[in-house]
Amino acid sequence: MRALLSVANRDGISTFARELQVLGVEIFATDGTREHLAEDGIEVGSVSELTNVPPLVGGQVKTFHPAVYAGILARRDDPAQLEELAAQGIGAIDIVVVNIKPFAPQVGARQVALSEVIEMIDVGGVALLGAAARNYAAVAAIANPTHYGRVARELRELGSLSGELRQQLAAEAFGIVAAYHAEIAAYIDQVSGTQFPSRLVMVLEKVEDLRYGENPHQRAAFYRETTHRSGTVADARQLQGGQPSFNNLLDLDAAYRIAKDFTAPTVAIVKHTDPVGMASHDELVEAYRHALETDPVAAFGGIVGVNRELDGATAREIAANSYEAVIAPGFSESALGILRQKTGLELLTVPPDPSEGLRDYGIANLDFKRVGGGLLVESQDSLELDKRQLQVVTRRRPTLEELTDLLFAWRTVRHVRSNAIVLARNAATVGIGAAQASRQVSVEVALRRAGDRARMSVMASDAYFPFPDGIALAASSGVSAIIQPGGSIRDEMAIEIADRHHLAMVFTGRRHFRH
Repeated sequence: MRALLSVANRDGISTFARELQVLGVEIFATDGTREHLAEDGIEVGSVSELTNVPPLVGGQVKTFHPAVYAGILARRDDPAQLEELAAQGIGAIDIVVVNIKPFAPQVGARQVALSEVIEMIDVGGVALLGAAARNYAAVAAIANPTHYGRVARELRELGSLSGELRQQLAAEAFGIVAAYHAEIAAYIDQVSGTQFPSRLVMVLEKVEDLRYGENPHQRAAFYRETTHRSGTVADARQLQGGQPSFNNLLDLDAAYRIAKDFTAPTVAIVKHTDPVGMASHDELVEAYRHALETDPVAAFGGIVGVNRELDGATAREIAANSYEAVIAPGFSESALGILRQKTGLELLTVPPDPSEGLRDYGIANLDFKRVGGGLLVESQDSLELDKRQLQVVTRRRPTLEELTDLLFAWRTVRHVRSNAIVLARNAATVGIGAAQASRQVSVEVALRRAGDRARMSVMASDAYFPFPDGIALAASSGVSAIIQPGGSIRDEMAIEIADRHHLAMVFTGRRHFRH
C-alpha cells in the first residue's frame, strides 16, 4: 500500500505518517510536507522519486505526471489497466492526503490585486483530491485532518479501508474542491463587478446540527458563509444557555442586525423576526426602557439585541423580564454577573467588524428568498437616505424634532415585515404594525398598541398609501407627521388629507418592502 501526502494544514500529519509507516504503508510527499516530516524525524520518499522529474514552473508542477495520476486513477478491478501500470513500472497509490490552503481568508484579509490572487490558487492539490475521490472504490481521498484517526484505526483493525469510509471521504473531497473553485469564481466576479453571474455558487460551512427546525418534526443545521468577514450572528460566541434553536437564531440575527443599523446606543426587542420595540438613547439602559414600553406584553419571551457593550444597569432591567436570549457586541463583568443568575437565558457576543481594508464577497451582500425549484436573489436593502432627498409635499414642514423622529422611524420601518407601519417619538417606537395584508390594518394595529402615546408621534410607512384612510386615521389619533415613499396614483388625495389635518408629510421616493 502506498500513500501520497501534500498538506497545507500540518496538524496531526506527523503522527498520522508514523502510524502509516508502522502499518507498512510506503509514503511519498511533496517537498514542503516532506521537509516538515523530516524535522519530526520521519523520512519519506519525494514525488520526484515517482516521476523522475524535478518540480517545474516555480514549484507549481510537481505531481502532474502519469506516474502519479495513473497510480491514483487505475481501476483495481480492471486487469487491462493494472497490466498497463505494470508495463510502465508504475505502482498504485492507495491513499491521497491533501488539504488545501483556504482561499477565502487570504483574499478577505486585505485588498489583493487579481495578479497576486492568481498566484495563490492551488491547482495541483485540487487536482489530486479530485482524482482520488473519483476512484473512491479503491483510493482514500483524505482532505481533512479530523479523519486521520479513523483511517489509521480501520487500517490497523481491518487491514484496509471500508468502502463506506472511502465513499464518505470522496464526498467531502469533492465538496472541498467545489467550494474552493466557487470561492475563486466569486472573488473574480467581484473584481470584475459581476454581481449576478450566470451561475451563482454559494459556499457554506456547517457550524452545527440543530435540535430541529421551525417545528420539531423538521431536521435542521446551521451553516455560515466562508467568504463573510463582518461580525454577524454566524460568528457569535455563546457565553451561556442551551444551544439556540432554529427560530431563536432567526430572531437573534434580526435583533442584532436591527440594533447594529443605528449609530446611537440602541436596543431592539424582536419576536418572529419583527421588532416589537426599539429605541435609541445616549444611555443604553434608557434605550432599553423605551424599547420595552412599546409593547411589554409582546416583548415577553423575545430576543434582545443591543449595539453596545451591555452594562450592569441595562442587564438588571433585562433580568427583571422574561426573554429567550440577549445578543450584544460584548458584556461587562457586572452584566454577566447579573444575567448568569438566569441560567436558561442564552447570551451571545458578536465579534467586532474587521478593520478597514477587509472585504466581503461571494454571497455576503446578497439576500435570498426560496421558491419552488430555485432562489430569488437580490442585493441587500440598504437605507442610504440623505435628508436633502426628502420631499416635503404638505403645506406644513416638519419641525426639527419631528424630522429627527421621522428619520428614526424610516430607518426602523425597513426592518418590519410589510405592510409595515412604525409610530415613533423621541427616538423610540410607540407602536408597530407588521405583516398585515392591508396597510390600513397595519395602521390600526400600530395605533392600538400605541394608545395615548400615538399623540404627537410620527408615522413611517414602508410603501405608499393606496388609499388616504390610514393617514386620516393616524391624524385623528394625534400623529403629527408622516414619512412614506409616495408614488401612489392617489398621492394628491393623501396630501389633501394631511393638509386638512395640519400634518407634515415627506416623501422619500424609495420603498422598503420586507416580505
